[in-house]
Amino acid sequence: MARPRQFDEAAALDAAIRCFWSRGYAATSVRDLAEAMGITGPSLYNAFGDKRALYLKAIDHYVENGFCDRVRRFEHQLAPHAAIAAFFDEIVALSLADTEHKGCLVVNSALEVAPHDAEFQLALAAVLGDMEAFFLRCVQAGQADGTVHAAQPAADLARMLLGLLMGLRVLARARPEPALLRGMVRPVLALLQAGVSAAPAPPS
Repeated sequence: MARPRQFDEAAALDAAIRCFWSRGYAATSVRDLAEAMGITGPSLYNAFGDKRALYLKAIDHYVENGFCDRVRRFEHQLAPHAAIAAFFDEIVALSLADTEHKGCLVVNSALEVAPHDAEFQLALAAVLGDMEAFFLRCVQAGQADGTVHAAQPAADLARMLLGLLMGLRVLARARPEPALLRGMVRPVLALLQAGVSAAPAPPS
């Protein structure tokens, strides 16, 4: 009979995330990870596999407790435009509170790892696809209830919002300035509401 794990897996993944976040994927060793997670190297391999497998699980954990949590809190609790606004309000607040300028682990991974690794590229593309899908659902719902303008295809607006999210997270690492970050979001939110009585959007 296998022994039960003697550590908190979620806490261990949180520690792995912090380690990858501070060092990057390439510069993080299995020893670094084991020390940060408070487990032995063999326990790490038994529980999570190699560094590559752990990194993918860490990203999944990060996304579940970040992006997915925001979607659960905003999408079905707020009106569509308000859900988009609340999402970006929280992203700006997180970026401004990031005194170590770590940025977003997904964006960091997209820049560091994905261009050189097809498996990571596919995994991150799926995450970005989920983000775009959230924005698309909000925009479509807003166009249906008249609170988001319908002059542009919903799919294009969703892609614009995804680009805003990525740009915010990158720029915040170098210039975490409230006026700059909020000034990026404000006109986009206004654009979504401009001309809400416009004709229905062309097909996406």
